[in-house]
Amino acid sequence: MARTSSSLRRALAAGLTALATAAAALVATAGPAAAATTAGIDVSRYQGSINWTSVRNAGIEFAFIKATEGTSYKDPNFNANYVNSYNAGVIRGAYHFARPNISAGSTQAAYLASNGGAWSADSRTLPAALDIEANPYSGGYCYGLSTTGMRNWVQDFLNTYRSRTGRYAVIYTTTSWWNQCTGSWTGPWANHPLWLARWSSTPGALPAGASVWSFWQYTSTGVVSGISGNVDRNYWNGDRSRLIALANNT
Repeated sequence: MARTSSSLRRALAAGLTALATAAAALVATAGPAAAATTAGIDVSRYQGSINWTSVRNAGIEFAFIKATEGTSYKDPNFNANYVNSYNAGVIRGAYHFARPNISAGSTQAAYLASNGGAWSADSRTLPAALDIEANPYSGGYCYGLSTTGMRNWVQDFLNTYRSRTGRYAVIYTTTSWWNQCTGSWTGPWANHPLWLARWSSTPGALPAGASVWSFWQYTSTGVVSGISGNVDRNYWNGDRSRLIALANNT
């Protein structure tokens, strides 16, 4: 979701395990309209002031909203977006843009949990998402970490977030970045929902070991009433009742 890394995020991966490839193929055979999906968006300060009532009336049922980045940045529009989306009836969740080369995963998870990423069973609050993708800053595509170092960083983040909130964080990533930078790590997918980034008409191949996508960011150039300019569009892989179940951990 970093606006400076769009070209990197468009890359596709190769070399998945046979199991992951077969599972991904099952998902990719149908477009979004062919199954029960729920429409959503993700936003940050780049969308400016948002009329959330208009967004909800346009059929948007959920939103991930940027809360934090690293350990010192909080999105200046987060508070307004988080409260106003909730009041408009949008199921919302916070997301954190990871900076694995500047501090520990545990430190960044704690920063998220203390700055908007907390959770409550109110039918409208999703577990927060870890946005882990190609590095848009200096330090290399994989933030200068080895595959083992990246796995350890991500696990540290996930463990700390669960300890702070009681929830398994959502993981936002691309197949290509995940397979390259974690060495096709399969560990998180048993518990952590996958939020796949692939701007296309089909989800395509999933990260190694992931059998299904939970959320799919399918374009960065969506148009939604209540928002000026482009916005990322997403689907939830199910109906609204199942999304509420995820929100409530039921």
